[in-house]
Amino acid sequence: MRLEFRHYAKELLNIALPIIMGNLGFILIGAGDVLIAAKHSTDTLASISIATAITNCIMTFGIGLIASVSPILSNIRGEKKSAKKYFFPTIRFSMLLALFTMVTVLAFIPVIDYMHFEQKLVPDIKEYMLITAFSTFGAYLHAALKEYLQAFEIVFFPNLVTVICVFLNLILNTVLVFGLGPIPSLGVVGLAIASFTVRYFMGLALLFYCLGLMKFRNYHDKKYYKNLMKIGLPISLAVLVEFIAFNSIAIIMGRVSGVYAAAQNLVCTLTTVSFMVPLAISNAIAVKVGFANGAENLKDLKRYSFVGIVMAVGFMICSSVIFSSFPHFLVGLFTKDLSLIKISVPVLYILSVFQIFDGLQVALAGIFKGIKRTNIVLIANFIAYWLISIPLGYTMAFHYGLNLKGFWLGLVTAAIILCIIMVSILLKYFVEMQQKK
Repeated sequence: MRLEFRHYAKELLNIALPIIMGNLGFILIGAGDVLIAAKHSTDTLASISIATAITNCIMTFGIGLIASVSPILSNIRGEKKSAKKYFFPTIRFSMLLALFTMVTVLAFIPVIDYMHFEQKLVPDIKEYMLITAFSTFGAYLHAALKEYLQAFEIVFFPNLVTVICVFLNLILNTVLVFGLGPIPSLGVVGLAIASFTVRYFMGLALLFYCLGLMKFRNYHDKKYYKNLMKIGLPISLAVLVEFIAFNSIAIIMGRVSGVYAAAQNLVCTLTTVSFMVPLAISNAIAVKVGFANGAENLKDLKRYSFVGIVMAVGFMICSSVIFSSFPHFLVGLFTKDLSLIKISVPVLYILSVFQIFDGLQVALAGIFKGIKRTNIVLIANFIAYWLISIPLGYTMAFHYGLNLKGFWLGLVTAAIILCIIMVSILLKYFVEMQQKK
């Protein structure tokens, strides 16, 4: 049994480790934005926190749809069919989504004037959103090609590019935000230009890599687009439901005071760093389970599911201990603002509980992606976050005076309920599959 566990764990880690590297790189790019913004001023951090909360909610819809690429192509490979020919259809699909997303972000900018944020933050919020709206094509190209390569278990180079961009982003942020030589200090605009540049660099790097690695012929398949929508729409809406729940907290609390939006961004940055590891494991689970599902191999499907869950939850337990043991140190890495520290530190204790269940739910989501039952993830996320978390969090935040802590208590409750729903459905699915055998 121990040797069997090691075998499946090794198979998952072969895919997950480079993805972990890339995912950590991706979030460290965001952490670099937070770090430089906080060093510039609390108002700068508050502005980009609100702006990214809004733009990311819009962009996440497209990213969620693109996330269907790797499980679909993995299933195709498991069925012993050609998957390479879907290269150009994947790019076309992502660019169409990018156009739609860019227009949506631009259309939302005038609404900022009516959302009752602190007036001093509004111009910076709008400028940041304007510039980053045009970076969508680079971001979606990178996401699509990373998913495409992941389906073939080619994960090292795409994630190496992300790691390189951590340093590129930090250098660009420092130079453009604070100024250097003839380059003036651009503040929030500098942060937006850095993000724009990095996203296009990441997308084009993967494009040239793919063109150098394989030969592609143009190919059209309307059924592929339909499958991307069929599998991807529930994934996208599920991610969107969760993402909006987290970012709506920044928006709601940002209307009370910008420092609460800054605190939410800081806390989310910290938790997202650790979340990148189980997310990478979830991606590996989706690929391996997808291949096993396409090959109708129930034994491998169940083994990869179990081992992946153990790995994801085990890591998050360790992460939880660190967050609850060193909250002042972790917050102090980003800011010396006493009001920001006072708000953020108590939330980290709640966060340490949330992380364990967050690791479990993302591993379960990877399994459901692999078996192409993504509608379950959508329904479970909607129930947990919007019928329970936000109403409960709002009540505790404003009726019981817990503010940001109240919303995070609501998130913990949602994560627990989400796991209960998904585990129950998955066990039932395994029983049904066993009976069919």
